[in-house]
Formats: sequence, structure tokens, C-alpha cells
Amino acid sequence: MKRSFHSARGRRALSLTEGPLLPAIVRFSLPLMLSNVLQVLFNMSDIAVVGRFAGPEALGAVGSTTILVSLFTGFLIGMGSGVNVTVARYLGAEQLRDVSETVHTSALLLTLSGALLTACGVLATPGLLRLLGTKDVLLDGAVRYLQLYLLGMPAMAVFNFGNGVLSASGDTRRPLIFLSIAGVLNVALNLVFVIGCGMAEAGVALASVIAQYASAALILLSLTRRHDALRLTRRRLRLNPGKCRQVLSISIPSGLQNAIFAIANLFIQGAVNSFDAVMVEGNAAAANADALVYDVMAAVYVACASFMSQNEGAGQRPRVKKSYLICLGLSFGIAAVMSAALVIFGRTFLSLFTGDAAVAEAGLIRLRIMGCSYAFSALMDCTIAASRGIGKSLVPTVIVVLGSCVFRIFWVYTVFARFHTILSLYLLYICSWTITGLAELAYFVRSYRQLPPPKKQA
Repeated sequence: MKRSFHSARGRRALSLTEGPLLPAIVRFSLPLMLSNVLQVLFNMSDIAVVGRFAGPEALGAVGSTTILVSLFTGFLIGMGSGVNVTVARYLGAEQLRDVSETVHTSALLLTLSGALLTACGVLATPGLLRLLGTKDVLLDGAVRYLQLYLLGMPAMAVFNFGNGVLSASGDTRRPLIFLSIAGVLNVALNLVFVIGCGMAEAGVALASVIAQYASAALILLSLTRRHDALRLTRRRLRLNPGKCRQVLSISIPSGLQNAIFAIANLFIQGAVNSFDAVMVEGNAAAANADALVYDVMAAVYVACASFMSQNEGAGQRPRVKKSYLICLGLSFGIAAVMSAALVIFGRTFLSLFTGDAAVAEAGLIRLRIMGCSYAFSALMDCTIAASRGIGKSLVPTVIVVLGSCVFRIFWVYTVFARFHTILSLYLLYICSWTITGLAELAYFVRSYRQLPPPKKQA
């Protein structure tokens, strides 16, 4: 008698294809939300340690690499989403041999991707930083930081692979635990290297690399100790061409989307820099809210793709559509609540980053405008996740690149160039999210209707 993955995985696992959806989605999303918030807080601690104990030049050197760090890490996060969706679909269909082949193929694929990013990134770092206009006084420190940080890309790739596999099965608790351990290690090593050893930006980078390898080791250990189709064994590690194509068909568009967003942000930052120093500093302080809001909402998008993919594989068509609607409502509600809190407690939030009243006042302008905008991003991002959940990735990526990247650059050179006010700049977010979200929704509805009917269960 065939023993299904669902009956074999144990009581602590979360079923994505059975039971009430809303409680399951919330239970799935909460550990991911905590993981994302912890990651934001740990990154803030890096900046705080280097800024307080290593001086303004070290802080400037680390800060000048932010766009490139976002580009590389965003690509690997996108690669992990391809693993998540593919594994989830096979789990839903209980095609356990395909699950195992996907897990072992993805382990090699993402490790190689991380190693390639390290090699290319280390060689290109000086040229890329000069291309971004990094100040000469900061260039040596920025090169040193980024080249060291990039040594952790293979470990980051492995963690995203393992996170994709475990979350596809409904296990978001273990990645949270592993990330928490690595984050505490990162903060402790920051203090040791920067304060104790006087290593400045190199110390922060080295602490991050060690923490990344710790999280990768923990997640690999967890996968090698499993007793189901998700178990990772060295003798089964090989690249299956068919599984490679499936994972890459989702991973590459998703990764490129995240990377292209970083490039589009360069143009927006350039527009911000056209204002006085107070406005630039206020924007930088208020922009810390973006990571908190986006990363909490992103947990729901992972849930959306995972639930839809597993239920599509299991032939549970009504649960596929319902998963999308619940996740859309949940992400919209989260954004609305967090936005209201940021608007109401904006001065308190900004006081964490600046003691200058004028800078805080400038930051409030951004917080108030973005507070009315964040919720509109839910339609775009949740619908993209839904499309990927049913196996559609290329067209949604093209839409989001045109609507949220090309459109924003066009806006900067037309609408903003015409009015040159901070309001005319910040309004590009809600306009681009609305236009892109509607286009993504139209494509998703069309794709969902064209799905083949589920196979009848024997």
C-alpha cells in the first residue's frame, strides 16, 4: 500500500491541502514574518555597530554597497522561490520520486549559482562601485566590505534552497529557528570584530559571512536527518535536466525581477538626491519602514505560492482560488495596519534613526505618503505569487518589470522632472503598484481559467 508524504511526515507538519485555509495560512506565515523581521533588525544592528563604533567613513562605506547587496541577495531569494513552488506542486500530487529529484537537483543548482555570484561579484566589485559613483574616500572600505560579504553567497544560496524546500512542506518554524541562531551569532561577532579587533567594515562583513554559513549548515543538517522524500543525501546529488528546467523557469524570472528592482531604485535615489541634505536624510530614515512592511507582507506571498502550488498539484482547484483570495486580503490588511501605525507613531519611529527635528519632519512626509500606498502593493505582489503558484512566471515578471521598473524610470524623467516636488516623486509608488497590479490580475485570471481540469483521483 502506498504511503503518502502527508501521512508520513508527522504530526508537527502543517498540511497545505487539508483543513480550514485561513488558520493554516496564518500559522504558515507567522514564522516567516518573524524571520523576515529578525533579518531586518539584524541588518539594522550591523549598521548601528559599524556607525557607532567604527566611525562615519566605515558607515558610509557599508551604506554605499546597499544597492549591490540587494541585487545579489534578491536574485538568490528569487531562486529559492522556484524551488519552493516546484517542490510544493510535486508534494501536492504525492509524486515523491519527483520531489526527491527536485530537492537534489535544486541543492546543486543553487550552490553553483551562489558560487558563480561570488566569483563574478568579487571580480566586478571595484568597477561596479565606481559605476555607482562611490566617493573616493569610501571606495577602499566599500570594496573590502563587499568582496568579503560576497564570499557568503554560496551559503545564502543553500539557505534559500533549504528554506524553499521546508516551506513547501509547510515547515516554516525550523528556518525561523536557524535564522534566529545565525542572527544572534552575527550580532555577537559584529561586536567582537568591530569593537574587540578594530576591523571596521571588514569585521561586519566577516560576521555576516560566518552567520550565513552557520544558517546554511543548520538547514542542511535538518534536511539530511529527515526520513521522507525531502531527505537530502550525498549519493543522490545530481542535476536532472527536466527538474533544472522546471526550477529555473520560475527561479530566473523571479530572481531577475528582484535584481531589476534594485536597479530601478538607483534612479529614484538619484531623484531624491536632487533635494537638499535634510530631505535626503529624512528619506533615508523613513525608508527603513519599507523593509519592515515589505518583508512582513512577503511572508504571505510565500504562503500564497506554496498553498496554491500544493493544492494545484493535489487537484484541489477550489482551494487554489480560495488560497489566493485569503492571502490577498491578509496582505492588504497587514499593510493597512502597519501603515496606520507608522503614520500615528511616525515621530517615534524616526527618532530611532535621527535626533534632528528637521530631518524627522522631512521623514514624516515620506511616511505619510507611503502609509497611504503600501496596501496597494499587495495586489501586485500577491498576484505575482499566485501566478507563480500555478506555474506562470515569465509573463508576470515582464509585466512587473515594465510596470514597476520601466514605468518608475519614465515617471522620474517626465512627471517628476516637470513638477520637481517630493510629493510628485513619492506618488510614483502608488501609481506603479496600481497599474502593475491590475495588469497582473488580468493575466492571472486568464491563466487560471486556462488551467487543465484536475485529474480524477483513482
